[in-house]
Amino acid sequence: MAQFDTIRTTAGVRAGVIDQGLKAHMNKVYATMSIGMIITGLAAWAVSGLAVTNVATQYQLGTGRYLTEFGYALYATPLKWVIMLLPIGMVFAFGALINRLSTAGAQLFFYAYAAAMGLSLSSIFLVFTGTSIVQVFLVTAIAFASLSLYGYTTKRDISGWGTFLIMGVVGLLLASIVNIFLGSGPLQMAISALGVLIFAGLTAYDTQNIKNTYVQHAVHGDTEWLGKAAIMGALNLYLDFINMFMMLLQLFGNRQE
Repeated sequence: MAQFDTIRTTAGVRAGVIDQGLKAHMNKVYATMSIGMIITGLAAWAVSGLAVTNVATQYQLGTGRYLTEFGYALYATPLKWVIMLLPIGMVFAFGALINRLSTAGAQLFFYAYAAAMGLSLSSIFLVFTGTSIVQVFLVTAIAFASLSLYGYTTKRDISGWGTFLIMGVVGLLLASIVNIFLGSGPLQMAISALGVLIFAGLTAYDTQNIKNTYVQHAVHGDTEWLGKAAIMGALNLYLDFINMFMMLLQLFGNRQE
């Protein structure tokens, strides 16, 4: 925050102009993220609707719930690994292509990524009840809004959190891979609990980082980069939200019978 307060009054740029531009920039970040969330939710809901039926088939899920042929191909064949890994591959591709994409192209890529994430997350409707998914989503939204507001308004410089939080994400990833083979319930609960804390911290950290990045580039009038920076910021906050939501769902979601 000290860096923010210093930069906004340097290079002859009036603080009021910076502040006004910053508000517009943050509005774009949150709007882009929100549209991505809507795309993800609609895609997940639509795909799960095509994958699950109450008409008896040979692929039974539970009481009165069955997989369609489409659902079986999606969740019970090697195609499921492609669907799971597609969003990860797209994130790496986005990072590699961002400098060559136009702002409009980067935004379109983000929305395509959000749709791919919806396809990947559609399986939660097979595992958890719709009511608990909605409840956990609302809890996540409230927590996310509070944490992001803290990151935006705090006078404290929390940039030092970055290294520890990234190390935490790497640790979570490694533990999750190990638990694929162990199948340990208690370990999964521990991963989810730590994950909530890590992505809560990342929400505040990323928000402050988006704010400081805007100020640094606004001083130099780098409008093209600022357009892409808003989309990159939306992607970071989107990932924080999605991961926090999934961790909370693992902890508190009610499973289908």
